[in-house]
Amino acid sequence: MLYEFKLSTERQNFYNVTKCLNQSVQKSGVRDGLCVVYCPHTTAGITINENADPDVVRDMLLGLDKAYPDRAEFRHSEGNSAAHLKASAVGSGVNVIVTEGRLLLGTWQSVYFCEFDGPRNRTFYVKIMHERK
Repeated sequence: MLYEFKLSTERQNFYNVTKCLNQSVQKSGVRDGLCVVYCPHTTAGITINENADPDVVRDMLLGLDKAYPDRAEFRHSEGNSAAHLKASAVGSGVNVIVTEGRLLLGTWQSVYFCEFDGPRNRTFYVKIMHERK
């Protein structure tokens, strides 16, 4: 089962989308399988990280800004090369195991949509696949 979600974003931020994934798993009725989360954008990504301390997201954004700063020598005409670099580093998707009808995430883990270029109207997809026995 494939689910599509829309998201309006700010310039740069991480958005916790775990609730959307949980809803998709519940709606699908799948007890054991895989949840695939995919972002079809070149200046945004998907990651799994800590959900307990909001400073983790702030620190990740700061670290990505330090690792991939805007540079005068970038030639991309839209002026968002740093956002493309960050999106490539983070990646466009994640897989999460579904077991007993629930996402198998660690205690402090959540799935995040990572915006590096907004504000934008974004889409991401969730595919729930059942385990064949």
